[in-house]
Amino acid sequence: MIDTSATVFVVDDEKRMRQSLRWLINSVNLRVATFPSARAFLTAYRPSMPGCLILDVRMPEMSGLELMEQLRERGVALPIIFLSAHGDVPMAVRAIKSGAIDFLQKPFNSQEFLDRINLALKLDENSRASRASSDRLLQGVATLSARELEVLEIALSGSSSKSIGKKLGISHKTVEVHRAHILKKLNVRSFNEVIGKLLGDKLLNALLCDQVEIVHARRCRVVEWPYVGDHVFHRRSF
Repeated sequence: MIDTSATVFVVDDEKRMRQSLRWLINSVNLRVATFPSARAFLTAYRPSMPGCLILDVRMPEMSGLELMEQLRERGVALPIIFLSAHGDVPMAVRAIKSGAIDFLQKPFNSQEFLDRINLALKLDENSRASRASSDRLLQGVATLSARELEVLEIALSGSSSKSIGKKLGISHKTVEVHRAHILKKLNVRSFNEVIGKLLGDKLLNALLCDQVEIVHARRCRVVEWPYVGDHVFHRRSF
């Protein structure tokens, strides 16, 4: 079910088109906000606002493609659907390559348009949930002790508690205690779950590098991680 607080943001310099899109989107009980220009949207929008963006390609001052590029530079991952009466193949290819989820030619099929909006809203909802999960994981890693970080590093390569104990010069029972503390602090049930989240969100370097620096306030150098599945990562050694 789509987040009821999500908004469909429409940016088009033609007033009649904005009114038409507002009526169509409201007809399926979705929230909508319209803007006459890219700059008006940039002034009003905040990254915390969930939803999707409907963009006209050709507009005065700042085009839809330029607005999309500005949003990406600011780290805004709002799903974008382009609408254009003047679109051509190269323009559509550029939009899709830059991250737009669709490029529809005016006049468009209303049901197809609404279907794409629902897809965009779902993508945004899933993306925000994933980022929130990543943030919680980062917060958990920031609470790990230096020893727990060492255990986590080796455990992610698939080593057993006995093997970790030998590498660190501690008993396997002590390793088990550390592992339990790690899972509790990261709010996960297993190390496989940790690996899944790290690989899915590409957070391994941030988790075991930047966050370690925050916790221990020490500078570190990059060294190679062992393989984790088909991926090679790096960590920082103190």
